[in-house]
Amino acid sequence: MTSQLEAGQVTVVRFLLPCSFPSVIYRPGRPKAKQTDIMSHQTGIQAAEEVKDVFAKARNGAYRLLKVVIEMETLVLGGTKHVSKKWDQEYDAYVLPLLQEDMPSYLLYRLDSTNNQGYEWIFLAWSPDRSPVRQKMLYAATRATLKKEFGGGHIKDEIFGTVEDDVSLSGYRKYLIAQAAPQPLTAAEEELRQIKLSEVQTDISVDTKQQTLTGVAFPMQRDAIQALEQFREKKINYVQLEIDFRNECIKLSSTTPTELKDLPKRIPKDAARYHFFLYKHSHEGDYLESTGGILKWFAVIRERMLYSSCKNPLIDTVESNQHIQIAKKLEIDNGDELTAEFMYEEVHPKQHAHKQAFPKPKGPAGKKGGRRITRPPGDGEED
Repeated sequence: MTSQLEAGQVTVVRFLLPCSFPSVIYRPGRPKAKQTDIMSHQTGIQAAEEVKDVFAKARNGAYRLLKVVIEMETLVLGGTKHVSKKWDQEYDAYVLPLLQEDMPSYLLYRLDSTNNQGYEWIFLAWSPDRSPVRQKMLYAATRATLKKEFGGGHIKDEIFGTVEDDVSLSGYRKYLIAQAAPQPLTAAEEELRQIKLSEVQTDISVDTKQQTLTGVAFPMQRDAIQALEQFREKKINYVQLEIDFRNECIKLSSTTPTELKDLPKRIPKDAARYHFFLYKHSHEGDYLESTGGILKWFAVIRERMLYSSCKNPLIDTVESNQHIQIAKKLEIDNGDELTAEFMYEEVHPKQHAHKQAFPKPKGPAGKKGGRRITRPPGDGEED
């Protein structure tokens, strides 16, 4: 009903739900209802006296299965089954025929196991998808009441199902497997577990082998691999690689043709790099081509650490996968160090044919002193 309101008037609208849920109203001067009283009877629906009597007999083992439904806002029996076989032999034959496709219900199935209060039961809350929403809400809100009336100590497992596979015998066994499985770890717990697995033991003995850091193996991009392949085939004589910090990989920086005199110009002064240079020179009348691996450092600590950690895995990859034999590995701070004389001495260090003998120290200056006369052992003095 709608009516026109004059200015300044206030209207109060009261909504009545189709379900007779008891409303809790607080009025000044009256004590508030306890929270436990409100939650224990969420819908105000109670079990009929017949149901309470059957519950008492069922707890003593008189029944195998009880079906409970809500009719006229009361919990009533919807069916019972007696024990004839073992619990798993008659589970599907008893449970599945009592399930309705469009109406929720409660089923209590007795196991053969017992606890200190008596037989253990499975509580099945059946709520199919095709049932009305009002019925779903009503059964969900009354579930705690039913468990309290029956006795929560007798209920071993509680299963909620919307399809038959959820509450069938196979579904119950899957539920047991899932309950027995370890709980999934949070991200923090998983990180802590990985840290504990990678911890280095501090026990030291004669046979102890300490764990060492192998380095960080970043993958190389395709263009960097192709450049190294061309370098191996001597189609190019210079390759410069750098670390892509954002993508955590090694990418190609330059393949500019480079002579020895131009090598210092290829070394950036404000960044670290990996350089591979084909060093062409003559040694003792022979023409040689040697591959040099050069690592240029930079002052930024984070960049130095990362380039240092990636160095050994990169060299292993170049020598093992690309089959490039590096004759000399250098680490420099300044590209100006790469002169012709420096490169030659690094690749062909000077060999000393004769080692200088350590000079024998001279004796003390002056006379050695008078000769000492020693008496042979056993000779006595004459009187």
